[in-house]
Amino acid sequence: MSVEMVELSVKTAEPVRPAGVLQQNRVFLDFFWDIAKPEQEVRLKAVEDLIQYLKKSDQADELDYTFKRLVDGLAHTREAARPGFSLALGQVLSAFEDVSLQTVLDRIKEKHNLQTVKKKLFRNAMFGNLFGVLAIHQSSRLPKEPQVVLGCVKLLQSLSQRKQHLKELPTKTMMDILNEIPEDVFEEVLLSALQTELEAAFSTPEQLQLLLVALRRFPQTLKPKKLKKLLGCSTIINADNIPKLLDVLKMAARSVKKECVLPSVVLDLLKLSLKEDSFQLFWDNAIINGMLKEAAGPAHYLSFRLLGSALPLLSAEQLQEVLSGEVMVQYGEHVVAAQKPDRFKLAPEMDVFVSDFLQECQDADKQLIVMVRFSSLTNKGYPVVPSVWRVVQHLQPAAVEQYVAWLKKTFLQPQIDKLLDFSTRKQKDNPAAKEQKDDSVFRLRKWIISRLCAIIDNHLVKKSEDLIMDVARFVFFHAFFGTKKASADIPETKGKMSVPLDDKIRAVLVNSFFGLLLSMHHLPLAEDSPEGVAVSQKRALGVTADGTMWIYHLVQYAQSLLSQPKHAQSSQPFSPEQSQAWDSMLESVANLKKKAKKGPSAESSAFQQLFLLVGMHLFKAPEELLVIMKDLQSCMDKAQEKKAKKKKKKEAVEQQEEEEEPEWVEVMVDILLSLLSQPSRHIRQVCRTVFSSICPNVTAAALTAILDVLDPERDDEDDAAVVVTDDNKTQKKNTNEEDDEEDEDMEKSDGSDDDSDEGEDDEAMEDDDAEDDEDEEDDEEEVGPVDQNFRIKMMKILQNQNAMTTAGTEGDGSSDEEMDDDAMLQLDKGLAELFSEQKKKAQAKKDEKTKMQKEKALVRDFKIKVLDLLEVFVARQAGSPLVLGLVEPLLTIIDRGMSSDSDQQEQDFLRRAADIFRNQLCRSKVYCKTVGDREGELHDLLEKLMTKSQKLSDSSVCLYYFSASLYVVKVLRGAPAAEAKEDATADGAAGSDLKFMGSLDVDRVSKIFIEALNSFMGRRKSPLSAQMFTDLFTRFPGLCVKMLDAAVQHINSGVRVHQQGQACVLVLRGMQSREVQQLLSGAAWTELCGQVSGQLTASLEKVGETESKVVKEKVVKTLELCQFLVKNVKQKKLSVDLEPLQTVLQSLTSAIAFKKTGKLEDTYWAVVKHFGVIKPKVEKIKPEKKADPKELLKKKKGFLPESKKRRKRDIPILEPAAAAAAAEQAALRGGKPAAGTGHWKKKHDKKPKQKRPADGAAAAAAASPSPAKKSKTTTTSESNSAKKKKPKQKK
Repeated sequence: MSVEMVELSVKTAEPVRPAGVLQQNRVFLDFFWDIAKPEQEVRLKAVEDLIQYLKKSDQADELDYTFKRLVDGLAHTREAARPGFSLALGQVLSAFEDVSLQTVLDRIKEKHNLQTVKKKLFRNAMFGNLFGVLAIHQSSRLPKEPQVVLGCVKLLQSLSQRKQHLKELPTKTMMDILNEIPEDVFEEVLLSALQTELEAAFSTPEQLQLLLVALRRFPQTLKPKKLKKLLGCSTIINADNIPKLLDVLKMAARSVKKECVLPSVVLDLLKLSLKEDSFQLFWDNAIINGMLKEAAGPAHYLSFRLLGSALPLLSAEQLQEVLSGEVMVQYGEHVVAAQKPDRFKLAPEMDVFVSDFLQECQDADKQLIVMVRFSSLTNKGYPVVPSVWRVVQHLQPAAVEQYVAWLKKTFLQPQIDKLLDFSTRKQKDNPAAKEQKDDSVFRLRKWIISRLCAIIDNHLVKKSEDLIMDVARFVFFHAFFGTKKASADIPETKGKMSVPLDDKIRAVLVNSFFGLLLSMHHLPLAEDSPEGVAVSQKRALGVTADGTMWIYHLVQYAQSLLSQPKHAQSSQPFSPEQSQAWDSMLESVANLKKKAKKGPSAESSAFQQLFLLVGMHLFKAPEELLVIMKDLQSCMDKAQEKKAKKKKKKEAVEQQEEEEEPEWVEVMVDILLSLLSQPSRHIRQVCRTVFSSICPNVTAAALTAILDVLDPERDDEDDAAVVVTDDNKTQKKNTNEEDDEEDEDMEKSDGSDDDSDEGEDDEAMEDDDAEDDEDEEDDEEEVGPVDQNFRIKMMKILQNQNAMTTAGTEGDGSSDEEMDDDAMLQLDKGLAELFSEQKKKAQAKKDEKTKMQKEKALVRDFKIKVLDLLEVFVARQAGSPLVLGLVEPLLTIIDRGMSSDSDQQEQDFLRRAADIFRNQLCRSKVYCKTVGDREGELHDLLEKLMTKSQKLSDSSVCLYYFSASLYVVKVLRGAPAAEAKEDATADGAAGSDLKFMGSLDVDRVSKIFIEALNSFMGRRKSPLSAQMFTDLFTRFPGLCVKMLDAAVQHINSGVRVHQQGQACVLVLRGMQSREVQQLLSGAAWTELCGQVSGQLTASLEKVGETESKVVKEKVVKTLELCQFLVKNVKQKKLSVDLEPLQTVLQSLTSAIAFKKTGKLEDTYWAVVKHFGVIKPKVEKIKPEKKADPKELLKKKKGFLPESKKRRKRDIPILEPAAAAAAAEQAALRGGKPAAGTGHWKKKHDKKPKQKRPADGAAAAAAASPSPAKKSKTTTTSESNSAKKKKPKQKK
């Protein structure tokens, strides 16, 4: 290539330019570099700039050079560069239409000629041709030049034979060209050229797709007569062509095995079948009786993808037929079999197909058909699509209503025979047919209930309030009631139940209903509500358009059912006492609604929710919640009475009543704690809301009740606040009533009944057996020695049967024949009974252990819920004095949790408690600022906390105790009065704020912290850290002033070098504080600086010659303090004697070896700079090469040892005249050795003659040698010895 370029430049030298393109315009050449870069944005920008530049310059040579560079770049070695050059060429051709496409095509063929290109560049040349045709196609100018179209197609035909490199790209490019050219060009130019490809349409998927594209684009040219001549038949899809099409479909399925897409030729065939009115023939013969007969794999996946892609193309009747056929059954079996891990799952792709169809289709009837048919695809009654299938959010409102109506009808009258139900091979072998049918009905109904609740829970589903209420009424009615007689007022009684509801499905209904309640509690307003826009600004949740809560509507519906016992019969009728509690609840809610009309409040709404929720739970557990309902009613009455009483007489009576009975808020807290033990997220959220509204009324006793539940010391007591019963329902997840996770898990378990289920069950049983064996081994290890009672019983049995005597005679060689068969049977029976009894005892112990673990988990989960109340109280009442009572209990929880090995649940509880304590309590900006008469109590608490922190072994726990101490100090200090701030000036206010300590006993508190500081500095292992005291100094400068003297003393008296360095850090942080400098201004500051100087001097004097890292770190911290001290003394010109410190610093360099750079060295020179000592500059001296012995060793690496080298022969001493002649001869030969050295002469004779200097040149060089030549000749004798060694090394 380079030679050709040189020749061209020589031939076309007529337009002489002062410089080449490279030198003329560097910006122009940079465009081509950017086009080859891998970043797409850079390439696009370069193409755009190149076109603009060419239009502005309007120079023919630059345009010609552009085409040359772009054509060359089509075969670039980097794959990322080829599309860039192709795009650029296409855009340039589109911009400059005067350039002929034929010229560019000829240049492409000439440059990337496959006949002349080198073998290693053959692949690049093929891609160059392909990308060249693509560039011409992208120029959008092909229809204007038919001959170029023909040339491109012929070039592509030649490339299509190289499938190992280009695969189907040439054929796809031909399809793109066909999609662009008009019909007359195809008929006149391309039809004859493409005749071979069209005749072989049934050979490969690409050729068939080429025919299909031509049929779609040029129907007038490829008429049935023309097709008859090409293919031998006038239509593509007919009975005779089905086998050929089937082969093509199989090839297409295998070709996209890794891509996981639908081949476009298959979808084109489907469209053609719809156009030719042969869809049924194609679907039945090619897909069902063809592709599905193959083994499960690519052929089946192609059929499933074709089913999903065909949804938008089919009519309602065709949808109904296709979605009820064999393809759907096979798809269902695939979904069930693919539940196992590490298996290919096509269900996500089908979800995308259905979602796209429902989103684009506006026909509600078609949407309903698709949803119903997919929901009817069931495995033993359970649909294969999940109950939370999110495609429902794209349905039209009419389709949603009809779909819900179908679900309700199917629930009432399940007809498994009319569903598209299938069973796997293992399931078919199961003989229990009747049980299967009953189980199928249960599975179907369970899925339908989950599906209805998921529709309501999905906020994106377009649904009206009537639909929401209709679903809620349906679920509630069938969960707690049954039809006795149809009534027009109760639509749910009109539905006839073909299969009665059993207890299993009722339990599912009950759980689903309370989950539905939670969803409705968070339900936003419907979009079609008239007041939706106005109310949505308030972000109201859980209410209808008129502001009424959803749960209130359901309570009204329940009341209507209870008031009509002739039509609706309760599954668990209320007792008179329970009915009375229900009525009182309705009355209380009515009273609260009346008061809310006068002035709505959050408290009223919260109590309404609590009453209504407890009332609804009466249907689920009436006996448990009856007492709670009564307490709640009396508690509410007392709360209202207390608000109404304003006179002193009534207050006195109230105080007497309070002495006899607990406060109403205490009872309310007990009620909330009882409700939190219920496994319901809805109750948990409502309890949190209610407690938030009663927080201002919470008393110390009520708060103590909450803390008693969390107290770890009371966990093992019999009168603990939590009572856990051994109930199977309560041992499940607490959120199993509402969580959709349970439904999804059931779907996975129910949907995975494929052929390998029994194998999985067997494996699971084997795992369980193995676990049981391990547990038994663990039990045996835990038991240790054999139980003495068991040993005694064993001895009795053996003695009674004379077994001991028999065992004793075994050593004498006697046999067991002395014991008869009856005795032997009796012995076996006794031993069997004994071991059976022992095994039952071991199992009982194991069950008891499991029960205790489950109870412990329940208790811990309950405590996590109770932390909600504590978190709400800290957030809402951070300024209340009651918050101070939370400090010690929370610290106890943290201390106990840190010291015990805990599981994940315990860690979650501990993390939550620690977050509440540190982030929401200690770091809260709102805190109790009025201590009142609790000063002494808080000081005692502070002393207790600091004493405890010094005795701890865990530093992380100590950090929480220290944070609590700082919180107590903050509370004791309080905040300065606002009036004083307003009256004082800015400087005076700042000074008064610093000196203000509120109720804090500064001397006592300082003494407490000084003792802690002494403990930290005087103990080798202390849980305290310097960062704790740094926080203390930063937050409370007044205490820092009191503690600085003690910290200064520890600079020299710390028990370890590390403590001494930490003391320097503390003193530095304290002295750097502006607040401390303001408090210690004047003589006090000067005195402090003098003390620090003395301690620093004494500390540095102790530093001896050492390389210890710890000592150097201490010296660094000491020098940092020295730097601040000296700088401050110099700036303020304080009367502090720094000469001793200066002397010690000067002698420090002899004790510690300084490096060139480093923190220690830089800090030292920064300190002594204040004394006028400047760091000396070190001159850089280049090291001598001969002084480095390592380099000499490196040079000798690989050389022969001295003993192996050939010794130099002695040269005979010549006479002076002979010596002069020899020297002259050597000079004439350019310093070469004489002929006497035969070995060298032989070597130099082998060198090329052209490298030898001519005799004239040698003589000239000898006559007038240059300085370089002189040096060379002078060193010739020195280099001779080195040159002689080279032949020896090569041997």
